[in-house]
Amino acid sequence: MVETNKRDIDVKLLELLACPLTKGPLKWDAERGELVSRLAKLAYPVRDGIPVMLPSEARQIGDREA
Repeated sequence: MVETNKRDIDVKLLELLACPLTKGPLKWDAERGELVSRLAKLAYPVRDGIPVMLPSEARQIGDREA
């Protein structure tokens, strides 16, 4: 059995996902376990390997994080 890091996300899934607000690309932040939309300045959480793509669940990020 191969253990996977809880902070990993499937690369193929990442290619399919887009920000629900801007429809723009997302960047994987492995350190925080979030998908980051630079255009929307939001970070969507990934819980148990499942992206939570709800703007109400996203964390706002500043210009430095984006």
